[in-house]
Amino acid sequence: MSNSRAASSEGERDSWLKWAALGIGVGAGGASLLVTATAALAAYFARRVVTPARVREQDLPILAVIRDGMDLQVVLPVTAETTVQGTYSLFFDGGAGHAVIGGIRSYVPREGTVTRDVLRMSGSDLAHAARGWWSSAVFAGPEDVGLTAEDVTIDLPVGPSPAWLFRAEPALSTWAIMVHGRGATRNEGLRAVRTAHDLGLNSLVVSYRNDGEAPAAGDGRYGLGATEWPDVEAAIDFAVAHGAKDVVLFGYSMGGAISLQVADHSRQRNIILALVLDAPVINWVDVLAHQAELNKIPAAAGRYGQLMLSHPLGRRLTGLATPVDLKSMDWVSRAVELRTPTLIIHSVDDDFVPYGPSAELATRNPEMVTFEPFSHALHTKEWNVEPERWDALVAAWLKPRLGRYDLPHGTEPAD
Repeated sequence: MSNSRAASSEGERDSWLKWAALGIGVGAGGASLLVTATAALAAYFARRVVTPARVREQDLPILAVIRDGMDLQVVLPVTAETTVQGTYSLFFDGGAGHAVIGGIRSYVPREGTVTRDVLRMSGSDLAHAARGWWSSAVFAGPEDVGLTAEDVTIDLPVGPSPAWLFRAEPALSTWAIMVHGRGATRNEGLRAVRTAHDLGLNSLVVSYRNDGEAPAAGDGRYGLGATEWPDVEAAIDFAVAHGAKDVVLFGYSMGGAISLQVADHSRQRNIILALVLDAPVINWVDVLAHQAELNKIPAAAGRYGQLMLSHPLGRRLTGLATPVDLKSMDWVSRAVELRTPTLIIHSVDDDFVPYGPSAELATRNPEMVTFEPFSHALHTKEWNVEPERWDALVAAWLKPRLGRYDLPHGTEPAD
């Protein structure tokens, strides 16, 4: 073995031993094997949490495509997502094809199939596709929204990043900034653009580090909001430089955690008028414990994985440049510190980010936080299941808060 490989091997061994001692103590014989196995599983779990997927997995078989006159239908396997009413996307051919999927035509549990309407299609031909992936991002790009978008560039701390700018006419001095979630891209935020536009808000739909469109950070890892928030601060800087007096942040899932970090840390936090959060991560400890349980990871390994994410010694195993302070992102414990008006929309059957912390945050800080529960929407699909309700809720909650820079002196927006 070469000296360099030996040094590397010794470093890895020392790292594992440190973690074993720190986490659950080193025993002898079978106990030490258990420690090592737990540490390995914890390290795997922690790395998965913070490592972006390089290629989107086409994990949904497309069983058949049926043409009935002018109508088109697709037959899919029964899953928790494909059997929920609403409007969704089916991406295929590596993302080159996109179909908007509508209502359920038939559901045959004994065959394990569901047939749904295909409302429209673009790119590759769905009839030739064998596999794809299901998505709540109904709009594949700005052209699907029906509004004119400009391609703009935002200078993030990690480099130039693409964004879409939708201008309202006439426009208020408040801008909307859409922040997508973990594993998603900026098209996730397009669902809110029409609502913002109708309220008179210019909308900036942004990318951030490591999302596959913006530049990658040096470590190539998600910071769960702790490292991404300066990218959203740069988007606020862009909005202010182009006329915004204040902004509303729309955050989805981890985008909600990012938005809360911006409101907590940014030098621009005083011009954040409000937060609109869809299925947000309010408490990462709760989410990670839930994910460990879903993936049948023992509770001890799950807690150990959290420790790896948050402790400086974990960097060698997680790949993070700096540890993630999970406690500082627990907004249930910090409820009274949130001083930005916040609307939270969250489905009570969310299978990825449990809604409990969202409801609890509103209970602990009713002055600032409004919680609106949905049902049968799973994760970040509230708009897909009930778009009219989602739009109406957001509009009714935001409208009284808008226009403070656009009204004559001495007037206030009407409720």
